[in-house]
Amino acid sequence: MFKTDDIFSISSEAEFLDLALKVFRFQFENNRVYRSFCDLLYVNPSDVKHVNEIPFLPIQFFKTHQVLSSQNNIETTFTSSGTTGQITSKHHVTELKIYETSFKKGFNHFYGNIQDYTVLALLPNYLEREGSSLVYMVNQLIKESNKPESGFYLNNLDELTETLIQLNKKNEKVLLIGVTFALLDLIESHTFNLNNIIIMETGGMKGRRKELIREELHKLLKQGFGVNTIHSEYGMTELLSQAYSKGHGVFKCPPWMTILTRDTEDALTVFNTPKTGGVNVIDLANVNSCSFIATQDLGRLLPNNQFEIIGRFDNSDIRGCNLMVL
Repeated sequence: MFKTDDIFSISSEAEFLDLALKVFRFQFENNRVYRSFCDLLYVNPSDVKHVNEIPFLPIQFFKTHQVLSSQNNIETTFTSSGTTGQITSKHHVTELKIYETSFKKGFNHFYGNIQDYTVLALLPNYLEREGSSLVYMVNQLIKESNKPESGFYLNNLDELTETLIQLNKKNEKVLLIGVTFALLDLIESHTFNLNNIIIMETGGMKGRRKELIREELHKLLKQGFGVNTIHSEYGMTELLSQAYSKGHGVFKCPPWMTILTRDTEDALTVFNTPKTGGVNVIDLANVNSCSFIATQDLGRLLPNNQFEIIGRFDNSDIRGCNLMVL
């Protein structure tokens, strides 16, 4: 068996693989939805020797079923954003502490101590969009930063502009994280030269603007903010961990998360070598729901456990971070 603390103390690929198999066996025994899915595929833990052989639950199950591996009371339910009439995903969380540990340790892994940063958010306030895991994370990071300027600035672009300019002059560590269309709105109304500030985008246009390919989008953002690179965050309602890109759309995962790709024509075939395909995520922080998820994203694996997101399956819903401000 394993302890939750084991998830966040992984220090090697061998430890990750060993714990992933243990989590799979645990979820097979304790998650009725996942167990039924595995049974339909005639997969039993006794036959699984490698993570590539673990069944990945289609992400759509979070829209239609209660995906739980825990008997504990649900502390909160994160929901995906969507347009009227859309069925939204529901991620029931029985231990918020695990999510908080995941995003705090994840941020620290890539960027260092959050208390060294001022966090400015072009996102809805938590009270305006209750149920968003992204907003919950950013709200907690704002609190952890303990800086007076940290906060949500969605409807205060003039105040945000002045704050960015003043903080940039002080040469302090600053993170501006925002939905993509809001970042574009900001640079259309103001011109910046923010050489000391991290600009991080969280997703596409979601119906608010014309979709842009990453290269075009990042070129506009780099020019508008006066920075050399654009950072990105990769996460979703159904996960409790995030991958980050420090530029060029190349993402890396924290030690308790990894990305695999599957054949787009045969969803049960997971590639053993780096190939472009459907994105499968192993998120061990999802120990109380499902850690093995087949997403609707298309991705490309790169050397050194890096990856790119290159698109979405044509018939999939648009993932909705930017719909939060509608």
